Amino acid sequence: MPVRVVTGLALLSTGVLAGAFGYGAVNVQTTFNAVPLDVRLTFHTTLMRMSGPVMQTAMALAILSTAALAGLSRGTARYLAGVAGLLAVASFLVTRFGNVPINGQIKVWAATTPPPDYRTILDRWEMFNVIRSLAALVAFLLIITLVARAMEAGRGDRHAEGVLAS
Repeated sequence: MPVRVVTGLALLSTGVLAGAFGYGAVNVQTTFNAVPLDVRLTFHTTLMRMSGPVMQTAMALAILSTAALAGLSRGTARYLAGVAGLLAVASFLVTRFGNVPINGQIKVWAATTPPPDYRTILDRWEMFNVIRSLAALVAFLLIITLVARAMEAGRGDRHAEGVLAS
């Protein structure tokens, strides 16, 4: 039973993380580039303040659940969960050391004026956003693969759990 719960949590948390980052990369980032700069800066600052706790929680759950799943699994399942966990860590590190410092700059710009090279800095933020989004998406796809393999191996057997733990 614990393996099923941890697998479900890993599937859910990596899916939420990939979905949130993916929505941001496809829709929010595109919208940022379609509105006037002052609107983008105001919205960006507010969005980061509101989404910060949610995204930090999603990243933490993805990291912890994939690490727990890797610890409970064996063979290929352990490898898939471990790599998914490393990708979740990568999305956190890119966010923390790439996006967050730029968010701090954007907050200042929203209250004052952006520097002459603001476009280069915003492009860097967008690059970090794409990297963390892709890392989260691949982590989710790895957990989906792990679950699909367990289900396939468990077909005819009521407990696919043994595949993860063997």
